[in-house]
Order: sequence, then structure tokens, then C-alpha cells
Amino acid sequence: MSLWQGVSEFVAVADAQSFTRAADHLDISTAQVSRQVRMLEKRLGTDLLYRTTRRVHLTEAGQLYYQSCRPLLEALNDAGHAVQQLQSVPQGLIRLTAPVTWGERHLTVLLNDFLLQYPDIRLYCELTNEKLDLIADDYDLAIRLGRADTPQLIARRLSGRFLNTCASPEYLARWGTPRALSQLAGHNCLMGTLDYWRFRDDSGERMLRIQGRLRCNSGSALLDAALRGLGIIQLPDYYTREHLERGELIEILTDYAPDEEGVWALYPPGRQLSPKIRILLDFLTERL
Repeated sequence: MSLWQGVSEFVAVADAQSFTRAADHLDISTAQVSRQVRMLEKRLGTDLLYRTTRRVHLTEAGQLYYQSCRPLLEALNDAGHAVQQLQSVPQGLIRLTAPVTWGERHLTVLLNDFLLQYPDIRLYCELTNEKLDLIADDYDLAIRLGRADTPQLIARRLSGRFLNTCASPEYLARWGTPRALSQLAGHNCLMGTLDYWRFRDDSGERMLRIQGRLRCNSGSALLDAALRGLGIIQLPDYYTREHLERGELIEILTDYAPDEEGVWALYPPGRQLSPKIRILLDFLTERL
């Protein structure tokens, strides 16, 4: 039996000093109010109310019980209102994670704009290239680049990115410009965490293994090496765009450029999206 059973009815009777008025307030029958209060008294083993034909009075035990229960019911009502407000007004904490360089260059500025627009929202953002476990680590969102290959999560596409294969004019002048994928074997390819690059030819998508003198898990380090003429890179466009526009890098093998990749927001399934998460996703989709 619930400890709350009969409590709201008892408090309503004590407030109204009438079973009839309490029933009207609770929108239930007078008989149901009376039954619930009697069951409560039976459970407590004492009378809480003196009943007369004219009025209802609290007993000494009833007064003590009323003073204890009234704040609890108010707190319970406040909790319900808080949850309802949370579902209608964007507020509260959002925990998200994103890749380091992409996050620094694109996401953090947008998150600051988002906070200015929604002052009741708090953000915890962890920039890391590790694929954190959203459920185990209690994150609401993860931003992932490339392919949304995590079936246990729901993916929403926010925007896209392109991979650029490029080198400095000095490197190409010294070592020549490859015109076919097979010619990459004779060049110094600056590698990241993977030992292959992505291309597309007449047969479809192609993963081409590459080799070179430098391997580093930092896109910024590989970019710097390419700008210094050390070799060829394949990096997302947010690394290379400005340098291509200024002529500091030259894109090569454009006939074999891979298809656009996605920028995805991932979140755990089985959870109804709260307004704060939904509005952040809409904001990022629009701005990106």
C-alpha cells in the first residue's frame, strides 16, 4: 500500500474543513474522500479528524500529521511543475562531446551563441578524439565526423564535409604532381591514424593504402608538414580551405575525390528528446 494513499485527501479536508469542499477541490466524490481518509486513519492507528454535522476539526494527531504532510505535498507539486516546465522551456544541463579540431574551429563558437540565446541552459562540452560511450559516461550528444556507423545510437545529420588531397606548390614542383592513384606510391604521403586514404573511381569507393615518412594523429601537425613541403595530405576541408584559397596548398587528384561525408549528432535511443536537446540540434543544423 502506498504511503501517499489518502494523504492528499486528508490535507484537502484539513484545508477546507469540509469533506464536500475537499471533494470539489480534488474533483472526486465526497464518498471517495471519506473512504481514503478512513483508510489512512486505519493505517496510522489513530483518528486524524473530529467529524460533526457542521464542521471538521483536526485532532492532536491530525494537527501533527497535517503540519508534516503539507510541506511534503507542496514539494511534490513543485517537483511536478518543475518537470513540466523542463519539458516546455529549454533549460538545464546538456553534456556533449565532439572531435578536438572540428570542435575548436566550428562548434565552440556556435555553442557560445546558443548559450547567449538560451540563458537557462548550461553546457558541458568535452573535446576529444576518443569515441566516448554516451550511455556509460552519461552524455546527451556526441558529434561524429565521417560515417555514422554506431548502430546502437540514433544519428541525425547536421552538415557535411569534404576530404581534400593536396600538397604545397613547392612539393609538387620538386616531386611532380600525381595524375593517377597509382602514382601516389612514389610520393611521401603524410598519414594520420589510418594507413589508407579514401577515393572514388569508376568502380565506386576505394580505400588506397599509402605510406610516408610521417604518421601523426594530429591533423594540425600534418597540415603544418604539408605547408612546409614535406609531402601530400588528405584532410577534411576545414583544415585546408583557407590554405587552398591562398594558394599555399594545391588540391590534386580531384577526379578521384571521395563523396561528401556527414557531420552527425548521435544520441542514445529509447529517450524522448527533451526541448533543450531538440532545440540544440535544430540550432546546430541551421547554423552549420
